[in-house]
Amino acid sequence: MTSSSPELIALWVVSLLLVCVLLGAVRSRKSNLPPSPPALPIIGHMHLLSSLPHQAFDKLSRQYGPLILVYIGSNPCVIASSPGMAKEILKTNESCFLSRPKLSNADYLTYGSADMTFAPYGPYWKFIKKLCMTKLLGGPTLDLLRPIRAEEINNFLGRLLRKATAKESIEIWGELVRMTNNIICRMALSRKCSEDENESEEVRELVKEMTELAGKLNLSEAFWFCKKLDLQGMGKRLLDVRGKYDAMMERIISEHVDAEKMGEEKRMTDLLDMLLEIYEDKDAEIRLTRDNIKAFIMNIFVLTGYDMASSLPPPSLPNHWIEIPCRISAARCLLWLTSESSASSSLPNSSVAVNLDCITDALAVVSIWYVDA
Repeated sequence: MTSSSPELIALWVVSLLLVCVLLGAVRSRKSNLPPSPPALPIIGHMHLLSSLPHQAFDKLSRQYGPLILVYIGSNPCVIASSPGMAKEILKTNESCFLSRPKLSNADYLTYGSADMTFAPYGPYWKFIKKLCMTKLLGGPTLDLLRPIRAEEINNFLGRLLRKATAKESIEIWGELVRMTNNIICRMALSRKCSEDENESEEVRELVKEMTELAGKLNLSEAFWFCKKLDLQGMGKRLLDVRGKYDAMMERIISEHVDAEKMGEEKRMTDLLDMLLEIYEDKDAEIRLTRDNIKAFIMNIFVLTGYDMASSLPPPSLPNHWIEIPCRISAARCLLWLTSESSASSSLPNSSVAVNLDCITDALAVVSIWYVDA
């Protein structure tokens, strides 16, 4: 009996695989599903994917057509790879595809999809979208926060001028990342995230880890029989990173609330102030919770690319942009810094992509400094 055990186990495994293949073939014939490549038991079509999934999907679409069905583990996914099919999904049958799939990592990080990005389509999603368009991210708000962008651009140019005066080189890429991070933090929370190095490093690490965990494939979710298992150790990481973020945001929210109660000197209104105002409004169409506020601020950090540029290699800029030459027209730079008209005309347009506009404007200013010998 003992000697035959390995043979029996092998026979059982082969029989199970054969049954799975036959059931899959029968299901594909009887159901009205898009064409699908041959799948393997358990892993589905994961063996057909590569480190560049979009290229693998393109190769499959050339063979099976513009609409194909693939299984990532036990999860069915439909891949559309033509303008016509995209229109059918995103426009003609839009009501069937309004909500995002619920992913366990992102759902936990966003307090049960309490944000705007992963919230299911419904009254709350409509409310937060209208709020973003009319108040939080609308043109009037961006115009209100325009002085923050102007001040940070001036600070950026001032640092370049000081380095140029001292005949020292400077890493433009790092300074642009620093400027962008400060703009995002000040517009959202009224604080610079590069002044306190300890806090700055804390925010950078939190955003980096949240972005990584939200976009990482959770194998426990891909295979139905592993849902109760933490195969990659993500559970502990998710618990830790959201705990740290929650503690940081509770501290910042308490500071805003205490400052308002104590009647401290009025500072410029930020996005958190606007969210707290809606949170305290008893007549609001939908009452926001503190979890909604923290999840929305998380969206601001992650979706605006806070500090993500620092993990990328710097672009191929001309040498005279990487190392500022000694022969820079300091007078021209000072004129730009002190001229109100020049400052107002060089500010970015009211756009959601504030960081990219600021970088473009700053580089445009840097480029005119370089003068002939």
